[in-house]
Amino acid sequence: MRYPAFIETDLEFPEFCRVRMRFRAEQIKDLPAAVNREMDSVLPASGIRAGDRVAVGVGSRGIDQLGVIVRAVCKRIKALGAQPLIVPAMGSHGGATAEGQAAVLQRLGVTAESCGAPVVSSMEVERIGTVLGEVPLYFSRDALAADHCLVINRIKPHTKFIGPAESGILKMLCIGMGKHQGAVAYHTWAMKHGFFPLLEVMGQAIAAAANFRFGLAVVENAYDRVLAVAGVPADRILAEETRLNALAKANMPRLPFTDLDVLVVERIGKEISGSGMDPNVTGRAYDLMESDFSARLKAKRVVILNLSAKTGGNAIGMGNADIITEKVFQALDYEATLMNALTSLSLHKAFIPVRLPNDQKAIQAALTTIGPTPASASRVVVIRDTLHLAEFWASRALRADLAGAAEAEIVATGRLRFDASGNLMPLWD
Repeated sequence: MRYPAFIETDLEFPEFCRVRMRFRAEQIKDLPAAVNREMDSVLPASGIRAGDRVAVGVGSRGIDQLGVIVRAVCKRIKALGAQPLIVPAMGSHGGATAEGQAAVLQRLGVTAESCGAPVVSSMEVERIGTVLGEVPLYFSRDALAADHCLVINRIKPHTKFIGPAESGILKMLCIGMGKHQGAVAYHTWAMKHGFFPLLEVMGQAIAAAANFRFGLAVVENAYDRVLAVAGVPADRILAEETRLNALAKANMPRLPFTDLDVLVVERIGKEISGSGMDPNVTGRAYDLMESDFSARLKAKRVVILNLSAKTGGNAIGMGNADIITEKVFQALDYEATLMNALTSLSLHKAFIPVRLPNDQKAIQAALTTIGPTPASASRVVVIRDTLHLAEFWASRALRADLAGAAEAEIVATGRLRFDASGNLMPLWD
């Protein structure tokens, strides 16, 4: 394929500096012990007894030490003489198939062998009620067949809306444990009732109508290490999530800029963000009724270089970029991406952007389509992904901004280097 002359011609890229951020780094040292303490805070009132079957809902997020957490939960349940079973709780992820969802858990290190409990995966649900006179409530049939159910999920800012509680236990009850039908119901009716208002009503109604006993909430620090875990009783979900959501927001990493010419994202993926790349970081969110994330950061051009290995070809979020590489296009599982987009009513996130043959030409195209600003004076940042912002590369034009950011430290200088195929040479240790 022939490209315009300004893309075919080699471009001298700006000088860059490597920046290290000094975020708060508190984390739990003994995670199994912390999980046991929180389990012990909610188990006495749960009604779980010896011989009972307990469904443990586990989602598709890349939570720090997820396998360790699930194993500790299952071990504590077995210590009571009860029998845990792991149920995928991820809405339509994994291509909305039982096999695909089990495979997602396996990629995240959650297996029957590693956790000491069988993985029971199906997409079957039962309708357990209605809220607001019209919104159906669905819940996993496998979970309902057990005597009790609990879920494990990370509490974090949502990628579609802003509210007191966003991504966490309530969301997992509505969408994750509702499987594909629950996810479709929530996203469809949220277009009428609003994302947070419906989450609040649906989640609490499901918690009361199903055999749900409690959740185990996880909050990560800016380095995506576990900062806190909390046992959340069924009757305290909203209050606890509101508290923990504030903690998560206070510890969420962000770039110390408000406007960029080009943001280069080395990889996107479902385990990185439900939207592939988090709009709380990129400022990019285009779909219907999505909150305005652009106040946090405005980037004229966003470039995606790769899909993560663990995303399994799901490229949801690529439509929030302007340019992708041929590598992204070739790794794309469009069926999985489309299923995710249709279920979440986030069609724009599955749009296929302009694609260029390699990293060098993709970044060059971004730099040469922002107007008269020369490359040497462009405000450019390269990040690994939106989950890892402790280190990034910033162009020379951003040095004045960095000088005013107390948490930022320049640790090296250099230029972007590309191999013979035009792909970016490793930037990270």
